[in-house]
Amino acid sequence: MSKRILVTYFSATGTTRKVAKRLASAIGADITEIVPAQSYTAADLDWRDSSSRSSVEHHDRSLRPELADPIDVSGYDVVFVGYPLWWETAPRVVRTFLESQDWSGKTIVTFATSGSSTRGADGVQLHDSAPNANWVDGRRIAANESETALAKWAGGLNL
Repeated sequence: MSKRILVTYFSATGTTRKVAKRLASAIGADITEIVPAQSYTAADLDWRDSSSRSSVEHHDRSLRPELADPIDVSGYDVVFVGYPLWWETAPRVVRTFLESQDWSGKTIVTFATSGSSTRGADGVQLHDSAPNANWVDGRRIAANESETALAKWAGGLNL
């Protein structure tokens, strides 16, 4: 039996979406977007503004932005979770998604996009949001990484 694989992602500006689509194509996976109930505006994403939505969410670890629609991972064995790195971690909406699922018997692999940071891409900081999952360390993926390189990376994970 081959494993059923899903690529999920949150993308505020489109960069992570492009990477997720190439990854899903490269490995023959299904794909779905983690969509917050309230979209992020440019002002929400202004990390220089301490009162911006992304800044407030970052500083209050208990915040869990609502999802627009639930995502069902029950039919999958492996779920890739992609996100942009915000302050070297995943945006809080990714935790909302992780905490909404039963991860027993499932493998999670993270991938992150960032212009420069690599810290937080492995997903270790998210483990407490899905403690029953089998976590495989992910990595930062460059915005222009090829499908060939993505397939090689995913193939090397021995999933």
